[in-house]
Amino acid sequence: MTTVVPTSEEDPVISVVRFMAEMSWADAGAEIAEPQVNRLCVEAQECMIEGRWLDLASLMLTSADLIFSKASEKDLECIFTIICNLVKKPESLDQVHEMAELISTKIIQQPNDKPALRLKILFNLYNLLENPYSRFFVYLKSLNLASHGKVTEHILPSIKKMDNFFKEWNLGVKDQRELFLAISNILKDNKGSAKDSFMFLTKYLETFSSEDASNMNEAKEEAARAIIDFVRSPDMFKCDLLDMPAIAQLEKDAKYAPVYQLLKIFLTQRLDAFLDFEAANSELLKSYGLVHDDCISKMRLMSLVDLGLNESSQIPYSVIREALQIDDTEVESWVVKAITAKLLDCKIDQMNQVVIVSRCTERVFGVHQWQELRTKLMTWRGNIAGVISTVQANKITEDNTQAMQGLAIR
Repeated sequence: MTTVVPTSEEDPVISVVRFMAEMSWADAGAEIAEPQVNRLCVEAQECMIEGRWLDLASLMLTSADLIFSKASEKDLECIFTIICNLVKKPESLDQVHEMAELISTKIIQQPNDKPALRLKILFNLYNLLENPYSRFFVYLKSLNLASHGKVTEHILPSIKKMDNFFKEWNLGVKDQRELFLAISNILKDNKGSAKDSFMFLTKYLETFSSEDASNMNEAKEEAARAIIDFVRSPDMFKCDLLDMPAIAQLEKDAKYAPVYQLLKIFLTQRLDAFLDFEAANSELLKSYGLVHDDCISKMRLMSLVDLGLNESSQIPYSVIREALQIDDTEVESWVVKAITAKLLDCKIDQMNQVVIVSRCTERVFGVHQWQELRTKLMTWRGNIAGVISTVQANKITEDNTQAMQGLAIR
């Protein structure tokens, strides 16, 4: 039978096991507690001698779970520092990952009990790991804990570094989807992060290709959410959602086809089309929490953008008034709103009652827009080449003239 060998300085692991065991059995009385404490210490020592680090971590986590509500936060932090440091012991990366899974899964089981401390423990575990995928796994658990434990403010700074993390982790498509959706859901409930939430939601949707039809169904709900988020946002006026297969699948879907139609109206049509849609789908808009006045305001700005793109560079007040369905006195104020939102660069000619547009934001930027940009760049390139040729020709003429003048003087 193995016995604990007394030493002048007990191993920190055994000290922690002893501390947790004594606290766990404190109410049972000395006669019952002492044998149990000794048994756990012996078992822990056997694990250390035999290099069974995963078993040791499991043993310690079981005790830690029992005392989480009893011990102080300072003691718990010390306990889990020792437990987390066990991941440095195995030589096998697979075993290290198993330990990381075990520890992080155990920590997030009760997210409402000291959630900030639990999150701190997970961050400590993350920093102890060297394997990128193990780090990703622990970070994903941290997102889960932050969300359910309502301590998202502690995880937000790390999301700002996501580009660097993403390069380090080198994730497959399935893990990318889980990560992007988890981040989007956290940001969705955080005030002032709506745009970032939408960005990560679109990253999630972009992972689905037309060849991935078997998994496309799982994205329908999030695809509809992305559309509603875009329509609801007061300061988002362009997106690439229409080009995504995950969004396109909604066009013929029995449940979400009207939502797809709504997106198409906001990105390709004008106010009159939205009003017709609203008349036929008012309950649908209400079910998604879309407010009539907000939708009308955004659609008026979108319509003004469309006028700038498809009419001549000079748009008469009368055309704006008709498209936006407003009074003559409101035309200039809506143009100013579009300028403020950086949708238009233009001048208002009050004398001639026209708006002279010099630049207009594209609501969508697909193949057609890329072709137009290519044409403009080629034209610009040709113009620059013509200017250079003219300058060079003039320089040659000037040099020749100066040479002739020099001969005449001689």
